[in-house]
Amino acid sequence: MALHFILQHLDSSETYARILFVDFSSGFNTIIPSLLHDKLSQLHVPDSTCKWITDFLSDRKQHVKLGKHVSASRTISTGSPQGCVLSPLLFSLYTNSSTSSHQSVKLLKFVDDTTLIGLISGGDESPYR
Repeated sequence: MALHFILQHLDSSETYARILFVDFSSGFNTIIPSLLHDKLSQLHVPDSTCKWITDFLSDRKQHVKLGKHVSASRTISTGSPQGCVLSPLLFSLYTNSSTSSHQSVKLLKFVDDTTLIGLISGGDESPYR
């Protein structure tokens, strides 16, 4: 999709594009359940669902097993479990408020990867300063 936006823009004369690729390292681990609850409420998700998700993400017990050895359990109060089918959706909803501040900037997101495309015409880079 990013390539489509760029090529369509570059069909016009005196145009070019700037691209920034962002990968949120361990993005799923950054979710704060109370903030996610607020964002889900703003998106009109039913309160019972918001509470269930908050409970699911809060005070989870976690341990590491390596061969026959098992670590002590720790309580985790942030993040969404890796491998959980809900994690990509929850992260997308958590970062839903990330939007472009100018019409010439396209913001594309896929799970924890974000691409910002600046479509520049006639040498006018003022939106990017």
